[in-house]
Amino acid sequence: MNKYEIIIFWSEEDQAFIADVSELPGCMAHGVTCDSALANIKDAIDLWIDTAKEFNDPIPVPKGRRLAFA
Repeated sequence: MNKYEIIIFWSEEDQAFIADVSELPGCMAHGVTCDSALANIKDAIDLWIDTAKEFNDPIPVPKGRRLAFA
């Protein structure tokens, strides 16, 4: 299981929840619910990593950081 930080937010413009993995450039997904965005981003992470392996691109090690809210 991958341990990348996933940020999910509502996009008024897209009228969808957007899931972003900033540690994997360009790795984003969306869904009509938070749960569907989360399921979709898990698939996107796997595809991102598979593609990186196929092209021998570096795969970042998850930082495992937590967000701090102020």
